[in-house]
Amino acid sequence: MIRRYFGTLRGLGRLALSYPQFFIGLSASRVPTPAQVKRLVFVCQGNICRSAFADVAAQRAGLRTTSFGLSTTTGRPAHPPAIAAAQMLGHDLLAHRAIDVADYMPEEGDLLLVMEVRQLHRLATDPQLARLPRMLLGRWTRPLLPHLHDPYGLDDRYMTQCLRRIERAIGRLVIAFPGARLS
Repeated sequence: MIRRYFGTLRGLGRLALSYPQFFIGLSASRVPTPAQVKRLVFVCQGNICRSAFADVAAQRAGLRTTSFGLSTTTGRPAHPPAIAAAQMLGHDLLAHRAIDVADYMPEEGDLLLVMEVRQLHRLATDPQLARLPRMLLGRWTRPLLPHLHDPYGLDDRYMTQCLRRIERAIGRLVIAFPGARLS
């Protein structure tokens, strides 16, 4: 059960620890005015599973998006199990290529949406990105999940579960940030 729903015991532990950080304001979020958001930027570690999928799913939902990874190689393709899980959910990751944080070009109106509290902290210390609004994507999942554990190399059932959670959050982002909709 843990492998299917949380990836690993560590994933469950990080999720449990993320709730107090989120609720007492220690997550390093920087909340934007929704009307000022013009583009959603999905961020994870490698930009080959979670943020790659969120980018594709949000574009399909009619949102202006991009994505990048905090520790990746620009040009790297999506992870094959992520491609397979995305296809099961009706999305195509075959054309996705990772973008490293060093190659990300911020734009006015960007909102950074991350998968883990520790990623918020990393962005808060980056001189190029610290001024940008940033939030946890899990804020829009139901139930609220402030930690979306990295599915890379884990059980295929967890990969699908993780991507399904992200997909469900996208629908709420469409409503929350109407300025990010494509015209």
